[in-house]
Amino acid sequence: MSDLMERAGSAQLSRRTLLKAGALAGGGLALTASMPMVARAATTAASDNAMLNAFITIAPDNTITIVGKNPEIGQGIKTMLPMLIADELDADWAQVRIVQGDTDAAKYGPQLAGGSFATPMNWMPMRQVGAAGRQMMLAAASRRWGIDSAKLQTKLGTVVDPASGRTLTYGELASDAAGGAVPDPAKVPLKDPKDFHIIGRAIGGIDSPRIVKGEPIFGVDTKLPGMVYAAFERSPVFGAKLKSAQLDAAKAVPGVIDAFVIEGNGSADELVDGVAIIAGNWWIANKAREKLAIEWDNGEWGSHSTAGYDKAARELMAAGKPQDVFSTNGDVDAAFAGAAKVLDAEYSYPFLAHVPMEPQNCTALCHADGAMEMWAPSQTPQGGQQGVAKMLGVPPEKVTVHITRMGGGFGRRLTNDYMHQAAAIASKMPGKPVQLIWSREDDVRSDFYRPAGWHRLRAALDADGKLIGFDDHFVTFAPPVEGGYNPAAMSPDVFPAKFVPNLRYAQSKLDTRVPMGALRAPSSNALSFVMQSFLDEVAQEQGSDLPTLMLALLASGSKLPDGKAFGSSQPGFDPARATAVINKALAMSAWKGGAAEGRGKGFGFYFSHLGYFAEVVEASLSDRGQINVHNVWAAGDVGSHIINPLGAMNQAEGAIIDGLGQAIALAVQIENGAAVQSNFHDYPVPRMPMTPKIEVEFVKSDNAPTGLGEPALPPVIPALTNALFALTGKRIRSLPIDTKQLV
Repeated sequence: MSDLMERAGSAQLSRRTLLKAGALAGGGLALTASMPMVARAATTAASDNAMLNAFITIAPDNTITIVGKNPEIGQGIKTMLPMLIADELDADWAQVRIVQGDTDAAKYGPQLAGGSFATPMNWMPMRQVGAAGRQMMLAAASRRWGIDSAKLQTKLGTVVDPASGRTLTYGELASDAAGGAVPDPAKVPLKDPKDFHIIGRAIGGIDSPRIVKGEPIFGVDTKLPGMVYAAFERSPVFGAKLKSAQLDAAKAVPGVIDAFVIEGNGSADELVDGVAIIAGNWWIANKAREKLAIEWDNGEWGSHSTAGYDKAARELMAAGKPQDVFSTNGDVDAAFAGAAKVLDAEYSYPFLAHVPMEPQNCTALCHADGAMEMWAPSQTPQGGQQGVAKMLGVPPEKVTVHITRMGGGFGRRLTNDYMHQAAAIASKMPGKPVQLIWSREDDVRSDFYRPAGWHRLRAALDADGKLIGFDDHFVTFAPPVEGGYNPAAMSPDVFPAKFVPNLRYAQSKLDTRVPMGALRAPSSNALSFVMQSFLDEVAQEQGSDLPTLMLALLASGSKLPDGKAFGSSQPGFDPARATAVINKALAMSAWKGGAAEGRGKGFGFYFSHLGYFAEVVEASLSDRGQINVHNVWAAGDVGSHIINPLGAMNQAEGAIIDGLGQAIALAVQIENGAAVQSNFHDYPVPRMPMTPKIEVEFVKSDNAPTGLGEPALPPVIPALTNALFALTGKRIRSLPIDTKQLV
């Protein structure tokens, strides 16, 4: 379980929850739900007592306005969370209006988009807010008609008296409701799921019509009177210091307004050394960077490279002396000593970049009193607000952050370095709005990359072929700050931990200055390839297949203990749920029937972000050795309800396409301390022609719904590599796939 999940605040309503009702000018109701939070999100510095608020406003014309508190990056959360409120409110969705809330920890508690947290954090709280609002409407009608509220019903934004046929709209009742008692949301009755009329309905994204029409809703679309544009030149070598720059040469470029040095604080996720160039348009500012002739002090990190990391990792694995053991069960050494057969293999995967379609950008305006106002496409806007305030030496309340729509994030915008840069630049130009935009080259070469990693795996089989021992020496990277969040870490519970009698996970760590961060399905997007591919090797040695091995391992264990997430209990890994999705995927793909001639089928399973997914890939090789993925069958269990089936399909299909792209073509190499790749010509993200036919089905279980942004991605990678093994007999043990090894 990721650090973000462990530290995310609870959003559960309780007896301490406070609902407030207020009348609107001109009539109407504003309902505020304030919920004490247990903890804060990992990237925010808000106090543990931050209050989460969900707002419902009902106007006299029966328009219902719901605030979307979380950042929208294309995951559909701006639509999905209000659906929960609206359904329990028994509103008419056609009369619902959704607005984006600004950054405000006191009102909203944690505001973040990452880790597939939004659904489990908000499933009950948002429903309870809506249900409380519905009870207030019933109470208001009861008072007006003099009828027991238990005899009244609601339907699509109206209160109905079944006996007389009378009706009142919520808008007609809103002012009366504002003056009534506010119910305890923990005690209000919730709908029977069979009565849901919005939850479970396929609803298009609330912003989709605006996007199709090209309306300016993204961060980069921000326009303010008198605004100027900034480009920021930083060293391509991670950790380098600025020595000198030809500022006058850049200032001499026609159209350039100014150029000045920005001194960093040594933290890559905040502010690094660089030069800001200001111009009347961004193209001029960006072009003027060529005139700077900057000299950098690269220090010791200028010699780091992918090849060097790979060499060091393989030497550590060959030495067989890991620095520490972080997960163990049984007697591993004895299991291997008595094994009838030992498998031994090395797996590796590269650094990966995020490349959201909208490059990093931020607009900042420093007011005369030192207050900073920002328009930021951030996945963690509260973290950005706190970080900027600390950098500027002002209280957080003097930094206003307007949350804009984002053109993708995939974890990149969890880190707010671009916000720090924009604020540092704007602070030198009080009263002048400044929009900082990164080029695509900036975006690729100044990322917080998915960490590379290396694994030496060993499996011990007894005389009957049973897996009795499992050993992984993992070579990874040390976190940049001791004790801080480490995206290169591996959980001690990664499967098959707890399901093999003798198991050991050990690790050795390399030092690096390459910035690392969370990429969609962090850790899982790499470990799934390693574990499920190696288990496929084990299954082949047994004369079986991976699904059969997985089902046998799952049958040998029991449900793991529940854990803590979002301040409340969350279900532990359940082999029964895993078994159900595996069987579903096998049936969907006609696994027992094999693959069509000239094609191979492969299987993969993974438990990620509380979601269970099993996937089968069918692939072939062209005459030129090109990988063709024809079909992907995916079965997932993310709980009892699929809140928005349209959004769910978008997320699952998008995750699968992402995973295929990572496996087939993507890698960032480091040479001389800098990223080699720079744009889509040498970092070829998936395009439409490579997209296979994807079939997704959900296995519903008696568990609260969980998120869908990530769990469909991990299993598709080993499913593809295992399919190619089935086709060619050649085992893929490093990514991206080198097709020359398959022919």
